[in-house]
Amino acid sequence: MASIFTKIINGEIPSYKIAENESFYAFLDIFPLVRGHVLVVPKEEVDKFFDVTDDLLGEWLLFAKPIAQAIEHAFPCNRVGVSVVGLEVPHAHMHLIPINSVDDMNFQRPKLKLSEAEFKAVQEQITAALAR
Repeated sequence: MASIFTKIINGEIPSYKIAENESFYAFLDIFPLVRGHVLVVPKEEVDKFFDVTDDLLGEWLLFAKPIAQAIEHAFPCNRVGVSVVGLEVPHAHMHLIPINSVDDMNFQRPKLKLSEAEFKAVQEQITAALAR
């Protein structure tokens, strides 16, 4: 059975896409810790992060790098944190989160509840910074 991320990649479930290439898909987390929280997933459905091939793992970071830079530009912060937890969805994924303190990456905190207009605004801020 396809994971929810595979369904998003295939367009079966809508998403706020940030970037895509032949191997990866990046989109806004719909349960963000902070504005600008992006998920980056390989299109190949692999459950665990470290089960991804070495080549794909390296490509993943190179794909995520300009997205992280765009997030940092769109949402001024001390840095963009990277987290790989992998318990919620059985499809390897990376969180890119604009942070000012370690607490900004506390997954136990209540998630933001954004409207569709707010998600679209966040998406536009990041994609505009990515395009510059």
